[in-house]
Amino acid sequence: MDTKRLLIAFALSFAIILGFEKLMPQQNHQALRHEAASSTQATPPGQAPKPGTDPAAPGTQPVAIAPPGPEHRLPIDADSVHGSINLVGARFDDLLLRGYHETVKPGSPEVRVLEPADKPQPNLIQLGWSAVGDARVPGNDTLWTADKDRLTPESPVTLSWDNGAGLVFHLLVSVDKNFMFTVKQSVENHGAQPVSLFPWSRVSRSYTPVVTGGYLVHEGPIAVTGGRLEEMSYSTLRERSADHGGTAWSSPQTAGDQGAWAGITDKYWLTALLPDRKDAVTAAYRYLPNEGAGTYQADFVTQQPISVPAGGEAAVETRLFAGAKVVHLLNAYEREFHAQDFWKAVDFGWFAFLTKPIFYVLDWLNTALGNFGVALLVFTLIVKTLFFPLAVKQFRSMAKMKLLAPKMQAVRERHKGDPMAMNQEMMALYRQEGANPAAGCLPMLVQVPVFWCLYKDLLVTIEMRQAPFFGWIKDLSEPDPTNVFNLFGLLPFDPTRLTPFLHLGVWPLILGGTMLLMQRMNPPPADPAQARLFQIMPLIFTFVLARQPAGLVIYYCGNNLLTVAQQWVIQRRTRLGKTPQASVVSS
Repeated sequence: MDTKRLLIAFALSFAIILGFEKLMPQQNHQALRHEAASSTQATPPGQAPKPGTDPAAPGTQPVAIAPPGPEHRLPIDADSVHGSINLVGARFDDLLLRGYHETVKPGSPEVRVLEPADKPQPNLIQLGWSAVGDARVPGNDTLWTADKDRLTPESPVTLSWDNGAGLVFHLLVSVDKNFMFTVKQSVENHGAQPVSLFPWSRVSRSYTPVVTGGYLVHEGPIAVTGGRLEEMSYSTLRERSADHGGTAWSSPQTAGDQGAWAGITDKYWLTALLPDRKDAVTAAYRYLPNEGAGTYQADFVTQQPISVPAGGEAAVETRLFAGAKVVHLLNAYEREFHAQDFWKAVDFGWFAFLTKPIFYVLDWLNTALGNFGVALLVFTLIVKTLFFPLAVKQFRSMAKMKLLAPKMQAVRERHKGDPMAMNQEMMALYRQEGANPAAGCLPMLVQVPVFWCLYKDLLVTIEMRQAPFFGWIKDLSEPDPTNVFNLFGLLPFDPTRLTPFLHLGVWPLILGGTMLLMQRMNPPPADPAQARLFQIMPLIFTFVLARQPAGLVIYYCGNNLLTVAQQWVIQRRTRLGKTPQASVVSS
């Protein structure tokens, strides 16, 4: 029975890894990548709305990102980011992250989060105005002038454009030492009549990314408005936009509410808009099926136009986040700018109440120990210590069931042809001996959520991305890179080109060894079929976990070894199992 419980525990863990979130109502992430292509120029967002139409629409309709004309760029040089702003259209479309690289290989390129229209993966942030009436507002081809030659944290830059008819538009741009830009949109009215304008902002992406997290990590449009998280896959955005005239989702945010935010998220990176809380705005997701890959968009527009009096000025402020989803940084921005639930940009899942605290413990251990792999092993020890009383109960139950094995076998022999009588006598035997065959499963089941949350943390948090252990493990969030099928790199070919199952590294082999050691601590099942299945389980799990994050495999190895040590200590303390006949007699 003890081996059957062990088998059940392993099977449950495996089932949770592969199937748990797939059974939940998560979004479909099967979008395929398309090569970005040149697209037709959409109507500039500055045109006036027609009578009887939604005044917000012109400024927020999806805009195809067309390649610009001659380059006019303002360099960005900050502590955590660098790149440039395209002064044609005032596009934030060129941004790289210092300290984050695509791979762990030396010389790997820095991660790019914003990319111009003439590159393979166009991705930008843009702010603008829509006019009520015939006022001329800046558009996609407007050339702005800058009052400085470089944007730095110490030196904000003002972009300006004069429409030649009394209106002067300004964008005061500043950047902090991390990933947050602040843009103050202002308008000076030197004319004789007041002007009404709708300020808007948008994140646009003109390609369909390859989603890397499958069903376990949300990638695509994301927003929090009115205290509610709204996520949508790329495929769903396309489908709903086709049914609703380009707009797949919208949500009004009244003035003074908790801070709304919206954008597009990848597994580790986020581009998002944080509008000023004093304005009533509407957030929306949109899709434009233009030529090429199409354009996905998340945007905000004010619900009411701002009035710029003659001889006066009006302004709104928007913050732009473009960078890495560092949990502590998102929390800091949430507090500083009142961006409600900004931490939810990291997909901790339905069990965030447990997944997030576990991450904090791991992150603190990593800070204290200087190595995430060591932090994982220490965390394993902490978990084992906390669950030690349950482990004692579990092993006592397993030992008692072991001592009852001869009597149970005798009952099976007596009632081979009568299952009902056999079950009745088995239950009577359990009551007589004070044994509970299910008692040993409970401690294992209690630990399954911890295992799942750890897996989720390894998968979604950027803090564990490219975190090294020792030796050949340079990234705990990726599988062990070694492979026994090419003699650990001695043979010049990649067996996984034939099938992904031909990948078996050193740490998964160690895991299989620890599982075999755990088997040695328990006798094989009496049933021959169960015994054979039990014998091949280490092999099955070795291959399955070989393609999982190395950090998870290392955690499982440490957990198995500690389980063996716990069982040995408990057996010595209780002396159960050493003198089984005497124990049976005394019972």
